[in-house]
Amino acid sequence: MNLHLNDRIALVTGGGQGVGRRICHELAAEGAVVAVNDLFAERAEAVADEIVASGGRAIAVPADITDAAAVEAMFDTVASQVGPVTVLVNNAGIIPERREKGGMTPRFVDTPVEDWPKIIGLNVYGTMNCCRAALPGMIAAKSGRIINIISEAARAGEAMMAVYSGAKGAIASFGRALAREHGRDRITVNMVALGAVSHEGIKDGPLHVDATPENNELLRKMLSAYPAAKGLNRLGRPEDVAPAVAFLASDHSAFITGQTLGVSGGFVMS
Repeated sequence: MNLHLNDRIALVTGGGQGVGRRICHELAAEGAVVAVNDLFAERAEAVADEIVASGGRAIAVPADITDAAAVEAMFDTVASQVGPVTVLVNNAGIIPERREKGGMTPRFVDTPVEDWPKIIGLNVYGTMNCCRAALPGMIAAKSGRIINIISEAARAGEAMMAVYSGAKGAIASFGRALAREHGRDRITVNMVALGAVSHEGIKDGPLHVDATPENNELLRKMLSAYPAAKGLNRLGRPEDVAPAVAFLASDHSAFITGQTLGVSGGFVMS
């Protein structure tokens, strides 16, 4: 694509691996200067170095986005080094921890109360902290793109992931509210909803990059829930997601706001 993102400063949270890493590379390839955020500095720095080595422009901005003060400091760093953020991709998130021996996440009634803040903190407050830090500059510039990466669990509700489904659903509603508030400022806010995505950050199981329907029975069963997966014989990959985010970051999407785009192989259709 040629999306003309040369004038954009994009900050991607959770950009150190998986979907976030691919989004960083895609935006850089389209010309944006990319600020790579991750909780772990070495991951953010590695992705920024990869982009620079390939001829793009990027900086690493590690920070805990659940810390509002750290987020403000991160946005100040980006502004001082490369300019104010004009594209915000809220990608960082966390899913419920699986049972130690069973592999399944627990039902809501069995989910420890102390696990709730971890899921809600990163998915909800992390996104809100970043939006709050980004919006003043976007309002002043009368231009901005906010893209929230959510889950199809937000739209369908997913058993054994009730708190996570609720957190991602909250971000979808939050995004639509921001879209209504800031359309007058020429700021668009959209969501990209994902299903199961295979990427390098997953250590084992059906989403591991080396898993195939032939060597993983659970993956073979999962494919039946994704219409597109039946033909492609695979689940989603980061490279399926990144072009959609880049499009929403561009001027081609100027009249699209408050929407949820499912990049999930048809897992949810609406």
